[in-house]
Amino acid sequence: MSVVVVDRGDSPVILAQPHGGTDLPPGLLDRMTAQGRALADTDWHIDRLYDGLLPGATRVRATLHRYVIDMNRDPAGGSLYPGQNTTALCPTTDFDGRDLWQAGQAPGADEIAQRCAAYHAPYHAALADEIARVRARHGVAIVYDCHSIRSKIPFLFDGILPVFNVGTDGGTTCAPAVEAAMFETCRAARPDDSVLNGRFRGGWTTRHYGQPAQGVHAIQMETAQRAYMTERPPWTYLDAPARATRATLSKILHDLDHLARSGALHPKGDPDA
Repeated sequence: MSVVVVDRGDSPVILAQPHGGTDLPPGLLDRMTAQGRALADTDWHIDRLYDGLLPGATRVRATLHRYVIDMNRDPAGGSLYPGQNTTALCPTTDFDGRDLWQAGQAPGADEIAQRCAAYHAPYHAALADEIARVRARHGVAIVYDCHSIRSKIPFLFDGILPVFNVGTDGGTTCAPAVEAAMFETCRAARPDDSVLNGRFRGGWTTRHYGQPAQGVHAIQMETAQRAYMTERPPWTYLDAPARATRATLSKILHDLDHLARSGALHPKGDPDA
């Protein structure tokens, strides 16, 4: 079973998609509750949402569902948001706090370690390889972590989530120009429906790879699913709202590509700067 699919391009922008997969290893479905088998917390249609928006962008896509292992969590098991409700590296509950596994079937420490080695490590090895390749070609790389989520999840956050949720861990994972290029476009499109470093500040991918001083800039975009699909089964993609959302995302990606190619992001002391 391939756990990661890489589509290489020549842009300095890399689209990481850790939560769009729906595959499950053999035998796992039989251990799950009905709620778990529904796979409700998928980043539905995330590949379709971003498809073709930036020709030449590299894509790194996980094929497994996040209920198997979450590619955007710390492999050591640390919480992204201490003190707040969240889900684990190998989740035992869904976003609504409901059990994913039948009694006695949740993965234990040994199984979690096995999943890390078999699934989490290969995904991140592939992503790290692409970052190194792009950085060598362009002098910089921008990792754009693509996510989507339901607008209302009381277990995780109060109220209704804004459409565009940009995460840079308080500005630490990218240069200010990268953060500004992304967020200003969001605010222009949705002035009252965009937030920077709100409930979602960027997951493990953003925080782990974002090293702007070394020429690697990482940002997370968490898009509320109401902006392009229905938020209930059968999770239908909606062309009209999706077109408007894709237009905003396209501008963001083209602006980031232009910024990275301009030389403005080269690390100080880089001979190519």
